[in-house]
Amino acid sequence: MTPFLAELVGTGALILLGNGVVANVVLTGTKGQNGGWIVITTGWALAVYVGVVIATPFSGAHLNPAVTLAMAVSGKLPWASVLPYIIAQMLGAMIGSFLVWVMYRDHFNKTEDSSLQLAAFATGPAIRDNIPNLISELIGTFVLVFTVFFITGGEIVESKSHIGLGSIGALPVALLVWAIGLSLGGTTGYAISPARDLGPRIMHFFLPMKNKGTSDWGYAWIPVLGPILGGILAAVVYMRFK
Repeated sequence: MTPFLAELVGTGALILLGNGVVANVVLTGTKGQNGGWIVITTGWALAVYVGVVIATPFSGAHLNPAVTLAMAVSGKLPWASVLPYIIAQMLGAMIGSFLVWVMYRDHFNKTEDSSLQLAAFATGPAIRDNIPNLISELIGTFVLVFTVFFITGGEIVESKSHIGLGSIGALPVALLVWAIGLSLGGTTGYAISPARDLGPRIMHFFLPMKNKGTSDWGYAWIPVLGPILGGILAAVVYMRFK
């Protein structure tokens, strides 16, 4: 599997399971309806575990443009690899969210609240206030990327010879995302990845659903810019620890 395909498949699996658990909790008539925040954060953590296990041997399992940019800033990834990684992550996120729609199509159509439909694709703030929302995404992503540097020793690159984390290495990253969701996710829904939010939001815009509302493009820049800034800042701070 090439690094491009690994990032695409890994991110696709991540979004399928991550947005899948949100759909299961918020959409009308599902077996998991009203399961709550613990179910969502646990599902997302396990989704990260699956995505990392799939992609690690081939790409290092970035699965997130903020991670990719941070690795490039820190010199651990060639800049020439950045755009292919991000394209793969975006495509994977779009495919994963499309499959969530396929799985839960009847439940999307039964859900009268358009904001709950959107929640199964993209994030949104509990209290809409752009600067605090941006800071929330920045802090959450900083914690993610900064800790990932220490988990991996900064060696998340695109060559098999530098990896070898496998399922054991995926567990700390999954627990990290679980901790971020439980502790820092209550303000904006912890996108902490531009691809995780923007790819599914694009799919929400195009896919047909009854009672469908806006894709909230006015908010969409926050879960893109916040994670990018948080990831770059984490790389800069980490380099001072070397």
